[in-house]
Amino acid sequence: MQHVRSRKTILTSAVLSLMLFVSLILPASAATWNLTGDTNVHDPSYIVENGTGTHWVFSTGEGLQVLWSSDGKHYNRSLPIFTSRPSWWSQYVPDHTGLDVWAPDIYYYNGTYYLYYSISTFGSRVSAIGLVTTNSISGGVWTDRGMVISSNNSTNYNAIDANIMQGHNGKLYMAFGSWSNGIYVTEISTSTMKPTGNSYRVATKSGGIEGPSLVYNSNTGYYYLFVSIGTCCAGVNSTYKIAVGRSTSPFGPFVDKNGVDMKNGGGSVIDSGNSAWIGPGGQDVYGTNVIARHAYSAAENGAPKLLISDLYWDSNKWPYFN
Repeated sequence: MQHVRSRKTILTSAVLSLMLFVSLILPASAATWNLTGDTNVHDPSYIVENGTGTHWVFSTGEGLQVLWSSDGKHYNRSLPIFTSRPSWWSQYVPDHTGLDVWAPDIYYYNGTYYLYYSISTFGSRVSAIGLVTTNSISGGVWTDRGMVISSNNSTNYNAIDANIMQGHNGKLYMAFGSWSNGIYVTEISTSTMKPTGNSYRVATKSGGIEGPSLVYNSNTGYYYLFVSIGTCCAGVNSTYKIAVGRSTSPFGPFVDKNGVDMKNGGGSVIDSGNSAWIGPGGQDVYGTNVIARHAYSAAENGAPKLLISDLYWDSNKWPYFN
């Protein structure tokens, strides 16, 4: 029996040593939140409201869809942002009808919440990014600030999928774009919250690229460009994946883990989905520690659902989540 106990001790020690070795070379497991309630979304943008602590998710849909949660886990559907069409929509996107609104981005700056959104027609570059603002999301009163940037079939870029961020220098930047010649970044005015100069192309990808999220992480010293590559909007047949590159400048070059410039098709995939959650994308990074996105539920015949995870950064200064 002493011999058997000795072998068990040796085996246990070996297992513990192996576990310690694995823990040193692999990142800790990042947590995906257990969400309940109404989680049907596409292209979510997430924020926690100052003062109230309410969690809000804005997403593509009729009138621009809104979810809220008191704890960040159980979600309820609120009233949409738009119940009627702003007059300027028809001027910039004549073929856009109804209240179909795409790809919102919510951003808080100097006491005001800025909600960017897109109007377009599927497969066309005749598009526009619009803006509404409020001092209180819970109050539900939004002010139309008009068109931010527009595009047509003669422009290189497609003016949808806006994302706003503040750089290390205090300046504000907007990433945007979808498919047509890729993703662009432009500086925006801190007074008008609209572009002040040229737009610079920072990423392209054959087969589809859109939904940029631009993030500056002061702990790593890098700007990170998260994008959705592949195709969306086909339920379980969607091929979306989330990819990322990084740069020391908001205007790039953004390179992936292999050093390939995203302007030349680079991008390291960090979420390709699984058998339960297909085609993850439309991501939004909140701060530097939370990532929201949608994925198509295999269990619910491809319904687009909200997923939120803690976002972590490995020893090589790259983001990851599970």
